[in-house]
This record gives sequence, C-alpha cells and structure tokens, in this order.
Amino acid sequence: MAKLTPSSSYSIALRLRLPNQPGALARVTQAIAEVGGSLSQIDLIHQSAAETVREICVDAVSSEHAQQIYAAVASLPNVKVERVVDRTFELHRGGKLQVVAKSPLESAADLAMAYTPGVGRVALEIAADPSAVYEYTIKGNCVGIVTDGSAVLGLGNIGPEAALPVMEGKAALFKRFADIDAFPLCLATQDVGEIVETVVRLAPGFGGFNLEDISAPRCFAIESQLKARLSLPVFHDDQHGTAIVVLAALLNALKVVKKNLDEVRIVLNGAGAAGIAVTQLLRRAGAAHIVVCDRQGILSRSRTDLTPEKAAIAVEKSGSLADALVGADVFIGVSVANALTPEMVEKMAPDPIVFALANPVPEIQPELVSDRVAVMATGRSDYPNQINNVLAFPGVFRGALDCRAKQINIEMCLAAAQAIANLIPPEDLDPQWIIPSVFDGRVVPQVAAAVIQAARQTGVAGIP
Repeated sequence: MAKLTPSSSYSIALRLRLPNQPGALARVTQAIAEVGGSLSQIDLIHQSAAETVREICVDAVSSEHAQQIYAAVASLPNVKVERVVDRTFELHRGGKLQVVAKSPLESAADLAMAYTPGVGRVALEIAADPSAVYEYTIKGNCVGIVTDGSAVLGLGNIGPEAALPVMEGKAALFKRFADIDAFPLCLATQDVGEIVETVVRLAPGFGGFNLEDISAPRCFAIESQLKARLSLPVFHDDQHGTAIVVLAALLNALKVVKKNLDEVRIVLNGAGAAGIAVTQLLRRAGAAHIVVCDRQGILSRSRTDLTPEKAAIAVEKSGSLADALVGADVFIGVSVANALTPEMVEKMAPDPIVFALANPVPEIQPELVSDRVAVMATGRSDYPNQINNVLAFPGVFRGALDCRAKQINIEMCLAAAQAIANLIPPEDLDPQWIIPSVFDGRVVPQVAAAVIQAARQTGVAGIP
C-alpha cells in the first residue's frame, strides 16, 4: 500500500536542548526525515555559547508514528528532549470556544442598559412583537449544533461527551467562515422522540439547527419531524452538506472530462445518511444512472434487507461493488478505507472520475491509480480537490439566517452546489482543481446569495 502523507492532525512539538555547534540541528532533522516525519516549524527558544534550545514541530501519519519520531530524536547523542507535546490535544485543552460580550460593561450606565432595568423594555417589546427577537437578541445569528454522539466522524457510537470536541470544532468553523454564533448541543439520549422534543423546546433561543453525527436511519426521522414542527432552517450536514459539495465537484469534474451528468454511469459506495442524500441530490440535478452499494453489494430491489430509505434508491441490477463498477464513469465513496481496488478502477470507463471521500484513509490511495483516473478527489486536505462540508454549511446557514428562511429545501441545496461550482471559471478547470479552497473568501458570500435567491423563489424566505 502507498504510504500516507504526514498530517498536522498527528503533529508533535519537541522541545530540544542541543549543543551550539555546526551540524547539531542537521542531525536532528535527518533523524526525523529517516523515520518519515515532516518538519513544519522550527523555533529558537534560547541560545548561549554552549547550547541552544529549540522547539521543532513535526507532522506524522499516526500516533504510533509520532512515537517513532520522538524515539529517533531522543536516541541521538548530546540531544536532550525536554518536552514532547501532542499539538492536537494541546489545541483542544480547555475547549475551543468561549462566550464574549459584544458590548462593554464598564459602568453603571452600561449595566442599566444591558441588564436591569433597561433590558425589561426590550423584553416587553419582544413580548408585544415576537418577530423583534431577531432584531434584539442573538437568535437571528445563532445556530444550535445538535448531536447524540451516535455516529461521530468515522468513530461510531461514542456518546455525547466524546462528541463535544467535534461539535466545538463545528461551531468554530461557523464563526470563522460565516461569522455565525453556533453552540454545541450534545444530548444525553438517542431516542428519536426525546431528541425532537428537546430541540423543539430549545427553538426560541436559536435561529436554526444543524444536525450532526446522528446515525442512520434515525437521522432521517429526526430531520423530518423537526422540519414538520419548526419554522426554522434544519440542516443535517452529514447528509445535505456532503451532497452539496459532491455535486459541485462532480459538475466541474464532468466538464474536465467532457461528459454529461444525465448520461454518465455513477456508482456510489456507502448507503448511510451521506450516501442516500448524495444520491437524492444528484438525481434532482439530472443524474439518471446511479447504482448505490452498501456492505452487502448493490442496493437491488430483489433484496429483502433494505430500509425504506435504501429501498427508495434501489435498482433492478444486483451484484457486488466490483460488478457495479464495470464500465462506470464515476465512483463516489462515502464508505470505508480501502473499499476500492486498482483492479476495480481498471474496469471503469475511459477517463473515470473517482471521489474517494472516506477519512482519514480514503477508499483508495490516489497514488495507486494516478495514471488511470482522470479526476481524483478525496476528503483530505493534503491532496488536491478536497471535498469538505465546510464549503457548504457556513454559506447555506448564512443565507438561510439572513432571509429568515422557514426551512432549507432541496432547491436551496441545488443553488448552493451550483454557486460553489461556478467559483472556478470553465477555462481554469483542471484535473487538480475542480473545487475551490475552503479558505477562498468568495465561497460563503456566493453560496449565501444563491441560497437567499432560491429561498425567495420557492417561498420559504421569512423576509423580503
């Protein structure tokens, strides 16, 4: 198997005391390179005539690899490792969020306006006109991130406490990319009814809800019931966020290989929340030939083990993933590591498109099929064409909140996907560049504008 690329997600910081002599630092960097570590930063902390103290940051591919890097450096003569820190854990220490007041509270006058007695006037204004809550409180710019911890990343049912750092990260992304105040709501229940009731009762304080890391098929029922009971945007990012970015990337990838969405044969591996949502959105966008596979193979109408959601996208054909891929133009993986083999790719149509989105290890390592695949995308930041939900959900919610949308519908999702795709002009499209960077400052404004327009056209915008 091809080697994985070191990533900052497994980076360590080594505080080293070295002799102040030529070659001392070079011996350290050589030892790191020999065990496959990738240097990211070197800082000089202290220097004297006899010695130097440096902090060296190194990226690894796993926790075990990071330990190998530490051991290689610690074994060098005349090198003392004073401290080793896992940088990811250090970043999370104490949490990643805090509450900060927008207005100063430095005087009695400030208190009189921000709290009693002045706040009472504002409360009465909202009591008389409930819509004023959007103008005079955080509600209009606040999203609740709801999880039960049942399907956290690729880690499974690890519970609400373990889900909290992930939800904190999601909230940080909302703030960084769309200036939306989001807050984690990690619920100590996995009962559909209890989750729905909890969210409904929390609704007065939020402008919308982002459902996150809730396992299928319960996530479908939760989303459906919340949409029926709330006049607020409810968005399951694992479903619709993934679908939006996949569609955007596929629209541009098809332009690169000069194929049409309504003609290509698409095979999608993974029939959980993301896979079903991707299939539904691709169909609405015009894809006519989609075969979906799960662990048992093709979702065939002849199978008796399908959930209602899987049955709705089943086809007449039966067989394995390998069978489905014969002659296929597109592979989209939202499944597990190493599910796709080079032999399967060899049997695809000429100029195949492969989106291997399992994280951190994709369905197939890009290096294994670089000479066969026309366009490759993954969910990782260290390869070209990263398909990442952060391209979608900040802009979708920015638009939905700004027009006080009563829901997020499929037309808004289609508009968001097209807006993301349009950020790369056709003349600039390339196999290595079919999707904009998550740090492209145009993404959120363009997506938000498209979402607002679609909301107005479909009658779900709450304000003109």
